[in-house]
Amino acid sequence: MALNIDTQDLVNFPGSTKRITIDLDSVVPIGNEGDEVFVLNAKTSAYSDNIERIGISGLYITDTCAGWIKSSGFAGSGGKFDLDSTHKSLNIKIDATTSGVGNGFYEVTLTPSEDQTPLSGEVVAAELKRVIRDLATSLSPADVGFSGSYRNASVEYKNGKFWIVSGSITGSYVGANRSSVLIEAASSNDCTKELGFDMPISSANLASTAVKETIVSTNYTSDTDTLYVNTGTAAAVGMAFMITDCANSVDYFTALSGTTGAAIKVATESSNGFIGITNDYLAGEAKVQLLKVQDPEGVPTNWYRTVDQLVRYGIKVMSKQIDYSN
Repeated sequence: MALNIDTQDLVNFPGSTKRITIDLDSVVPIGNEGDEVFVLNAKTSAYSDNIERIGISGLYITDTCAGWIKSSGFAGSGGKFDLDSTHKSLNIKIDATTSGVGNGFYEVTLTPSEDQTPLSGEVVAAELKRVIRDLATSLSPADVGFSGSYRNASVEYKNGKFWIVSGSITGSYVGANRSSVLIEAASSNDCTKELGFDMPISSANLASTAVKETIVSTNYTSDTDTLYVNTGTAAAVGMAFMITDCANSVDYFTALSGTTGAAIKVATESSNGFIGITNDYLAGEAKVQLLKVQDPEGVPTNWYRTVDQLVRYGIKVMSKQIDYSN
């Protein structure tokens, strides 16, 4: 059953109602071997320009990956953030844009309070959302195809962290057709540290982090300086590893000088003053895993987790294109 949603621009054109229809549909996409797929279809008979009578293409939601980046949660104090005249800008890249100030990043500038006092996270999030969405109308010609990704971007402040979510939904967080968000420091008046984006976590970084592991190739005795493994982890000096027999024993250690792909040097009591691996492990019965950065809340967490959220996304995308002037 189709849902008819009446929408309005209550600020600029109150009383002018435009209808958006949400429906479950089935289509046979090109390249899908003739198989049909079920999709959420958002459509409207309204125009994006009432004078030129420009129609709006329907939106078919077939995937669930909406790229995101979140701040560290370590910045600010009491839910307030220090933005001022010298700390108010950052660079953002959504999806696969290529121009801007360099490598697809575009600078956005926030508005500090008039008296330079800290702003609440909710106020900063609202301002950040506004300036990111404003970029949709000023992208370089090479990036205009991504205007919807900026125009429909979301920003939320929750649990002490800022979340910035791409306005696109695709099938991947990485690759040419990715949905992603990246942040870097602005060339001047940077505020990434003030907002916690100096140590962010993003869906793009998590999705591109491959967990590498291999198996122990030779019996290992605790306090021995070399652990022999099959190749596969590209072991190098300074990397952190975990070894376990998946039963009772587990150790965490760092690869020392002299490490090669198949021979990992381990700390010993006689050489380093401590024992790197405290348990014995049998060849073929223990595995070694390379440890990398991960998201404590999931790897990676989907921003849209329910049908309700996807429907709201469809309504947002369509309403952002409608001309409510009459």
